[in-house]
Amino acid sequence: IIQSQEAWSPAGTGRHFPAGALLSVDLAQLKANPGHLEPTLIYAPERRQALQGAAASKDMLLVSILDNVRGRILLFHPDRNGGWTRSSLELPDNSTISVSDTSRTDNRAILAVTSFLSPPSLWLADASSRHAEQIMQQPPKFDASNLVAEQREAVSSDGTKIPYFLVHRSDIKLDGSNPTLLYAYGGFEVSQTPSYSPATGKLWLENGGVYALANIRGGGEFGPAWHEAGLSTRRQIVYDDFTAVAKDLIASKVTSPRRLGIRGGSNGGLLMGVEFTQHPELWHAVVIDVPLLDMIRISKIAAGASWEGEYGSVEDPAVRAFWEKTSPYQNLRANIQYPVPFIFTTTKDDRVGPQHARKFAARMEEMGLPFLYYENIEGGHAAGANLRQTARTNALELTYLTRKLMDAQEPPVK
Repeated sequence: IIQSQEAWSPAGTGRHFPAGALLSVDLAQLKANPGHLEPTLIYAPERRQALQGAAASKDMLLVSILDNVRGRILLFHPDRNGGWTRSSLELPDNSTISVSDTSRTDNRAILAVTSFLSPPSLWLADASSRHAEQIMQQPPKFDASNLVAEQREAVSSDGTKIPYFLVHRSDIKLDGSNPTLLYAYGGFEVSQTPSYSPATGKLWLENGGVYALANIRGGGEFGPAWHEAGLSTRRQIVYDDFTAVAKDLIASKVTSPRRLGIRGGSNGGLLMGVEFTQHPELWHAVVIDVPLLDMIRISKIAAGASWEGEYGSVEDPAVRAFWEKTSPYQNLRANIQYPVPFIFTTTKDDRVGPQHARKFAARMEEMGLPFLYYENIEGGHAAGANLRQTARTNALELTYLTRKLMDAQEPPVK
């Protein structure tokens, strides 16, 4: 079984396979002639689909895909003509679904299913009968009885439709007054799919907040091309996608700039820094977690040199010119009215390094700009070294968001 990361035309076959396709080859033929491959197509993603993985049972393949960022399980059975017969399983919508394990003695499998409003669960599926049933589920951590999850689309600067999920109370009033938290990542072909967050549910959604998850380019939601669209000097489109989602939330009266906050970490922290400097008028709260912020010196800090494939190298004049006008650290201005950000890093972050957050905060201090800064002395490239530290970080950030967007009592920022 082969997955094509790029479009592929095997020599001598006259056939062409798109990027993100799933293929099979005859093992006996491959061993006999390793230099000549004659693949058979199992699955080719449609325009708004992406292959996530494949697992074999006794004589079937269970293929997990994203279909417009919704999890699906497709079933494939080899036929007598050397091809594959396709069917599917009926499973919950607006969910993230993966194959946890398969049987080699029959066609049963264990599936993991989760969503914004349903705790993680395990399902027993029989691929032969195309039947699946839930067998186990974690207890709920927040009250989701009056909450709904929906999917919407915004239109980016180049006309591309950008999907996003919206989680909110069923009786929401579209008057621009709803405290809204927008999250995204936008890099490294990492897909942002529905997931169950007890902290967000308990501390944000239960208190009337709205949560939005943007599926911007740079991720893998629609396969390799969705990721490649935002590489290196093309990365401004990633930031435009995020801005488009924010403006759609405002235009549809879900929220307003006074009630809109954003949050992201690591590469998503870079996203937050860019949005903070490019569009300070759109946000009233910005959480910048374990971020990349100085993209001119990224290769000199921690593991930054290993990400040239994603961000490009500043040794290339075109790349340097792009980041000089885009990098958050280089584009802070003293005469701009920014929202007060919450900047979080850890002393022992050996992936991104704390230098980015420290430099950004120091530059803001030099300019007389207010900010909140918290550095955990443990934890690496994460919210904490253990559950207690992670809970503390979540509490700090969600308290900040509540004070900024829900008009809770807010102490002065020094």
